[in-house]
Amino acid sequence: MSENRKLRVGTRGSPLALAQTQLVINAIKNTLPKNAEDNAIQTVVIKTSGDRITNNLLSDVGGKGLFTKELDEALTKNEIDLAIHSMKDIPTYLPENINLYAIMEREDPRDVLITINNYGLGDLAEASIIATSSLRRKSQLLNRNPKFKVVPLRGNIDTRLQKLESKDFEATILAYAGLSRLKKEQLLSHVLDTETMLPAVGQGILAATCRKSDMEINELLDLLVEPTVAAAAAAEREMLGVLGGSCRTPIAGLAIPDGRGNLELTGLVGSPDGQKACKKIKSGTIDNPRDLGRSVGEEILSAGGAEILRLFNQQRPIFIPPHPEGDND
Repeated sequence: MSENRKLRVGTRGSPLALAQTQLVINAIKNTLPKNAEDNAIQTVVIKTSGDRITNNLLSDVGGKGLFTKELDEALTKNEIDLAIHSMKDIPTYLPENINLYAIMEREDPRDVLITINNYGLGDLAEASIIATSSLRRKSQLLNRNPKFKVVPLRGNIDTRLQKLESKDFEATILAYAGLSRLKKEQLLSHVLDTETMLPAVGQGILAATCRKSDMEINELLDLLVEPTVAAAAAAEREMLGVLGGSCRTPIAGLAIPDGRGNLELTGLVGSPDGQKACKKIKSGTIDNPRDLGRSVGEEILSAGGAEILRLFNQQRPIFIPPHPEGDND
């Protein structure tokens, strides 16, 4: 990094996005002490389409790209030097001029149940109302109990918790990583094991993007990469690509390093009503994560996942979003 270069770090303005960005800024300062001066790093808050569109489900209005589009544009226009995201918000395909890095240690990737009475999932009444904007969570909830009433919910973590307190519903589900990074773990009622609720692809992983042409920033981000986390992200995202997935589709995936040079990848495709699901688990070497992801994706498709996705895409209503491209919780 050039001695006098000031880093411009782009981020969304939600409390979680800002907290995650600060974690990365702290890591940069620890990695390159010359960036520790007060004015060496500037946080640039950018409001995204996903922040502006709050009355529709992401699955209806363009998907997770709504949380990255404006940050990608700011990078392309050289208005920022890098952008920080949750990996699960990153679309399957990126603009050609942008590089993606999985950085730092992965936070706990599991989902958590939050209820007023501190109940676990098994304590809820059969017809309980559970609020979530995620098709992935809805599918797995209804697969476990088809009598649950799953209702849509958008907004940042604080907004969702406020709605829970107003007793509009009995429970909601959030990512453990978000609560942890906001230091709100005390609010969770029950951590859902991955057999019950397989997480979203990339959940718990921090992502950084930058221009491919900016060698200094690429070299900086390379210093923040954790190889096993990057391998897990690569396997999960390759599987997602094979399945043609986004937050418009009920897909889940988690790759876990075994500490002996291997990854175990679990992938899942489910119907939104929970009646159908196709799940595959496979291990491969950590040196070839994309091969593993591709293999799991192909096995899911051939074992019934293709039919589930075909039926889902036929039934999904067509919606033209205000922004043609494209919850962080």
